[in-house]
This record gives sequence, structure tokens and C-alpha cells, in this order.
Amino acid sequence: MNPHSQTTSSSSNSLFALVDVNNFYVSCERVFQPKLEDVPMVVLSNNDGCAVARSAEVKALGVKMGTPWFQMKDLAKKHGILAQSSNYTLYGDMSSRVVQVLRTFTPNLEVYSIDESFLQIETVLKQYQDTIELGQKIKEQVKDTTGLPVCVGIGASKTLAKLANRLAKKSHKAGGVIDLAHHPEWVEAALRKTPIGDVWGVGRRWSQMLEERGVVTAYDFANAQDGWIRQKMGVVGLRTAHELRGFVCHALEDQPQPKQTTCCSRSFGATITHQSQVHDAVMQFAERAAEKVRSADQVAGAIQIFVRTDPFNPNAAQKSLSGSVSFAQPTSDARTITGAATRILERIWRDGYAWKKAGILLLDLSAKGAAPPSLFDAAANLDDGLMTAMAQINAKFGRGSIKLGLAGKDQDWRMKQDNLSPSFTTRWADLATVRVG
Repeated sequence: MNPHSQTTSSSSNSLFALVDVNNFYVSCERVFQPKLEDVPMVVLSNNDGCAVARSAEVKALGVKMGTPWFQMKDLAKKHGILAQSSNYTLYGDMSSRVVQVLRTFTPNLEVYSIDESFLQIETVLKQYQDTIELGQKIKEQVKDTTGLPVCVGIGASKTLAKLANRLAKKSHKAGGVIDLAHHPEWVEAALRKTPIGDVWGVGRRWSQMLEERGVVTAYDFANAQDGWIRQKMGVVGLRTAHELRGFVCHALEDQPQPKQTTCCSRSFGATITHQSQVHDAVMQFAERAAEKVRSADQVAGAIQIFVRTDPFNPNAAQKSLSGSVSFAQPTSDARTITGAATRILERIWRDGYAWKKAGILLLDLSAKGAAPPSLFDAAANLDDGLMTAMAQINAKFGRGSIKLGLAGKDQDWRMKQDNLSPSFTTRWADLATVRVG
């Protein structure tokens, strides 16, 4: 079986482009702080823990994703590496701006992650000389509108588009755009260059199994027997192999599937021992989870909370608490949700431990109005408009402008963000200023 011939003989006329922002978190920081351009820098996870984004300069120094900041401080001092706290409000807004630009090229778009989107482009290609021109136009428009650099990979399937994007990031000659769909002679070389662990959809467990059996590249995998792949990896693995051969097995998901659960959790900036402090944290998380559910026009049928100690501190007594309760009527009202969270915490609380993390899960999500009303709870669940009013105020003046007032300010449990950049696009006070003359 030759993946080259399989690609050219594919019965599908679909054409996919994957647009991926380069070093997304780092690039967002640099858009509004040009002085950071070419400065080696990392963006750190919650509580400034470990590297979740690295600039090209830091990658060249051999720093791996997930490296704890305290482990790279000597290297940072030697090479002038700058550490930024993660600013997810900024990153989320910049992601939305990129998607708005991409929608001007085609309505057939799937937002795959905060920095990646798939576009189905065969219907709009006739407006351009070829796919390379389209890819370059996308790059230029995103850069001009948002300031963010992107690479574009084009393929006959989503998996090949993903692979093409990976190669576009690594090639200086490609100019940030590679098309494997109209250059079938490149496909075999691309598959041979791609380690099996870098194939989209092949996780660590599968890649280890495949490597042990001599399947070390994407080319090896695409040429493996279908029966063997299905036996070892099921239909999911077989679809990945077919996609590498140019057959479309993963259609564009332009309408995201409704969530069944939502979660809001954080590690604390410092361990806390008092119930009142844990209560404050849980209340904030519950209110945020309720906001997520309302924004999706959903309601929750149950709530679960958890609190745990620091598993990485061998000198501390370890404990994990959890509890849940079902709502009599599915709800997205923050008052009902925070009230249930308070009752659960009272029931499960144990003194004498240093707590490091807590979280809220809202379960059994469904569309608002889908659940049949209860005769006995109808009066209690009438919408008095308060949640809608709060959402409108927060939409106009920024998240957190108005809350239920259940969590105190400036508490020790709040996330550590010593090097947080301003929210340049979502707070009036943080708007960048320009001096003329």
C-alpha cells in the first residue's frame, strides 16, 4: 500500500486548511509589548508554575514544555529569559479576533483549539490563483488585523492538513504555507519525516505500542495493514491511517457539540487551612461555572465539589474531599448553585489539613428548557431577571464587574500571578496608549 497513490486516488474532493498561531501565548504578549520581540520568554501556568508556552529562542535553548519555572531560573539568568504569568482573558479575546478574520475567508470553519482552526476551502479556492495564494492571504490578513503570526497547512484530509502545518512551521523556505493536497509527490516524504508520536490522533500510549512493533513514522503507519491497525487500535486508529492516505474520515465540525459537564478549578497561590478561605474559593469557582453554563444556554442537573491537599508535598498530611448533590430542577442560577456548594462543603469539611486545590463540576448539562418542569418547583425556579442583568453588566464593563459578593478580595488562595500583563483588549484602563511627537 502506497500512501502517495492512495492520496491521489482519494474519492473525496474536500480540501482542508489548518491555521495555527505560532507560539500563541507568547505572540499575544508581544503584540502589545513590541519590546518583547526576539526576547527569550516563557508563559507560565497557573500560579506561575511551569512553562506552557515558549518562544523560539527558549525552544532553541532546549527548554521543554511543562518545565517548572524554578528549574530554569539559572538558565533564565544566564540567557535573560523573561517569564510572564498566563493571561487567559487576553488570549481568549485574541483567539476570537483571529476566528473573526478566518470567517471572512469561508463560513466552513471549525475552531479546534484556542490557537487552531480548520477551514474547508474547496468552495472558495476559485477566488484565488492557487492554495498558496490563499494561504498567504490568510497569513497577511491575520497579521494585519491582530498582529499575530500564523502558519497554514493544506491537505486532502484534516490529518494531512495538520501534518502540513507542522512542516510549515519548521520550513524556512515554505514561507509559512505548505500544500500537500496539490503536491502528492511531497506526501510520502512528509510522512517519512513525521515521527509516529507527532501524528494527530496518536497518543503516547499508542505511539509507544507502535514503536515497539517497528511502526516509527507516519509512513510506516499509513502502510500498515488495515486489519492489524483495527485489531490494535480499533476504528479510531483505522480512521487516522485512512486520513494519512488522503481519505476524509473526520468531517468539519462547524457546530461544537454541547458539553455534558463543565468545570472550574484552581490551585491556590498558597496552601490554606481555614474553612472560610476554602469557602471563598469554592464560591468564586461555583459562580464562574454557573456563568459558563448560562453563556452556553444550558442548565445543570447536579453539582460536585472537590478539595485536595498538595500531592507534591511529601511532608504534608494528604487528604481529598468530594461531595455532590442533584438539583430538584436543572438550573443555571448562580444563587442555587453556590447555595448547593456551600451545603456540600459544610458536609464534607475536615479540619487539620493544608489545602492546595479546589474545584466545581456542574454535571448532567442539558439545553435550557429541555427538561420538563416540576409542578412543585415551578414557582421556586421562576427567572427573576437577576442573572440576565448581571450578565449584561459584566458583558459591558468586563467579567467580575458585578458578583454575588460571596468571596472576599485579596485572599491567600487567589492564583499567584507575579508577572501578569495588562488585559489590553478587555479593560478600558489597560488600553495601550500612543504618544505622538
